[in-house]
Amino acid sequence: MPSQVVASRIRGFISLNAHPAGCAANVDGEIAVATAGAPQAGLADALVIGASTGYGLSSLASALFGYGARGTAVCLERPPQGDKTASAGWYNLAALQRRAQAGGRGLAVVNGDAFSREVKQQTLAHLKNIGARLDLVVYSLAAPKRTDPSTGTSYSSVLKPIGAPFRSKTVNLGNEQVTAVEIAPASDAEIEATRKVMGGEDFADWMHALDQAGLLARGCRAVAYSYVGPALTFPIYRSGTIGKAKEDLEAKTRQLSDWMAERVGGSAYVAVMKGLVTQASAAIPVVPLYISLLYKVMKEAGTHEATAQQIARLFRDHLAPGVRPTVDDEGRIRLDDRELAPSVQAEVSARWDQITTGNLAALSDYASFRTDFRRLFGFEVPGVDYAAPVETDVPLTLVP
Repeated sequence: MPSQVVASRIRGFISLNAHPAGCAANVDGEIAVATAGAPQAGLADALVIGASTGYGLSSLASALFGYGARGTAVCLERPPQGDKTASAGWYNLAALQRRAQAGGRGLAVVNGDAFSREVKQQTLAHLKNIGARLDLVVYSLAAPKRTDPSTGTSYSSVLKPIGAPFRSKTVNLGNEQVTAVEIAPASDAEIEATRKVMGGEDFADWMHALDQAGLLARGCRAVAYSYVGPALTFPIYRSGTIGKAKEDLEAKTRQLSDWMAERVGGSAYVAVMKGLVTQASAAIPVVPLYISLLYKVMKEAGTHEATAQQIARLFRDHLAPGVRPTVDDEGRIRLDDRELAPSVQAEVSARWDQITTGNLAALSDYASFRTDFRRLFGFEVPGVDYAAPVETDVPLTLVP
């Protein structure tokens, strides 16, 4: 199709389009971080479930370009249709696939609902066909809905507190106003639905299916991502519906680790990550304002890391071949150590008490939050000419 000028169409925390050149530039940045100081060898096969954006994309880039893995990505992304752009994740993986092929690395992409039996079977068949023996599995799904394949029941997750209404501050991403927010508590059914979507059931299903298919290498490591956050966000996050789901993920991952040790001499971990700008985090009330303050404080302290840097540190210090992960008392890898440093949290809390619309720019780094959010979709990326027409019908080779 003819090239077209792509202007951003972002409404609040939803983007209606994506820029292919901007997404490709983002991927080049991911690869640069992944390769810096990494051995570019050590992993044979890696599977990343939820690989097209955020931590999943960074994990895939690190596995391929930092540690030499042959990669398989599972995602659910929208292809280009007529004059409509593809989703950002489609463009991200298309760019990563091109870079991988140019560098002699293999990257296969399965596009479909990772919760479904069909996609699991399609992925297993592909891995068997290429003779894969997985020494790394990354689980990085952040989907809002799940249909339980064993019952056919569909569940939707909710972002709600538990037990009592939650009242706090937030920033409106549409008009950039700091306002009060009140969120009603979740029902028992909503708590359970969120656990079914975002808990550990599907991660365990994937690992058991991979084992039954004989696809796990001796010593395989599996990792899923979680978040704890500060007391400031506990009511809406860690003590809320999402937190209950994450507790379930962590409990099931500990069980998986014992099982993997017995089956293949392997292990499973939850990596607790730092608060960052992602499509998921932007949708959680209170969190965008908190992250805007956190960015300002951590940048002033010189401890800020973006997504790619976080994952590079995770691989280097915990997941690299031959490295023994450092874990907390609950068996979790903690990448949120710098975020939760007492000095950082004390300063964030002090600014939280003072923050208003009038001093938002002075006390926080909301400008970076806004820019980083737009960059998730390929907009406001340095070096990209947004006035120039660009081909939006970008091919991505998929596993049939």
